[in-house]
Amino acid sequence: MAAGRLCRVFTGCNTHILTGGQSNTGISALLKKHLPVRQFAALKASKKEQKENVKPKSERKTDLNRHKPYGLTAWEPIDDVYRIQYYPKTVHDIETAIDLLKKFQQLDFTYPKQPVYIDLRLDMKLEKKKKVDPFVSIVHLPYGFTTTINRVVVFTENPEEVVAAQTHGADCVGGAELIQKILDDEIQADFYVSVPDMVSKLVPLKNKLRKKFPKSKRGSVGPNIPEMIKLFKTGHEYLVERDCYVLSKVGTLDMPREHIAANVATIITDVCTQRPLSFGPFVERAIICSATSESLLFKVEPFLPQITEDNEEENQNVNN
Repeated sequence: MAAGRLCRVFTGCNTHILTGGQSNTGISALLKKHLPVRQFAALKASKKEQKENVKPKSERKTDLNRHKPYGLTAWEPIDDVYRIQYYPKTVHDIETAIDLLKKFQQLDFTYPKQPVYIDLRLDMKLEKKKKVDPFVSIVHLPYGFTTTINRVVVFTENPEEVVAAQTHGADCVGGAELIQKILDDEIQADFYVSVPDMVSKLVPLKNKLRKKFPKSKRGSVGPNIPEMIKLFKTGHEYLVERDCYVLSKVGTLDMPREHIAANVATIITDVCTQRPLSFGPFVERAIICSATSESLLFKVEPFLPQITEDNEEENQNVNN
């Protein structure tokens, strides 16, 4: 017991000597307990200082000046055999794309007269939060590719207009007496056109005809019956699907390359008339393919209308 107490005494003496004769619990404890603690309020920076201190946003990186596109191997493959997903998709000229489709058909031994389609993605935005409404249009293609002629029904009660419609090739002409026959499926047609005076009488056919119901926006309501019959007899119809896509047939693979390209140009030109030029290019992306081939991107810029001085004056007048 005595030895243990002596060890504790010597240990305390050594600690006292090493600390310079000062106790560990004296001054520090008193400072913590009795000295006052001064508190300072943080100054809030003004709004101007906050704006100045905000770091500028980093500019969005683009692939224009890179030796390779972001996330891919290179801009173009070097070898003949490569994995497609490692390189950006090639955007061809329309003539080159059509030639490739013809080559695919020959290599695959598929049907030579298979249809050719284009798929357009549209920018439907307008000023503020407005958008272009999905639309339906019909155009005359410079080079037809169908052998069938559309059936057209004309609604009119004017005897002179009835004779004019029959002369220009209408499949059926009449007034309100045709309504019940159409509801009973006794009369069927590809298109229905009408003079303005008959539209109010055709309301019972809205649910039956749906998209085929005569409308002025579609060009199926008007006073010029011969012109409407000519348009809908041999015209080509396309419409906007899934809010912003136009999928349309433009020809067959056995047609000359120039004929297919001319049909493509006609449809794109007509599509671009549905939105003012001041909002920029209407067609964002264009794809062409055949019934059995892969899809190919093609350059749409040569087909887009250019803004001229006359167009700028028209846009200014519309805005004012």
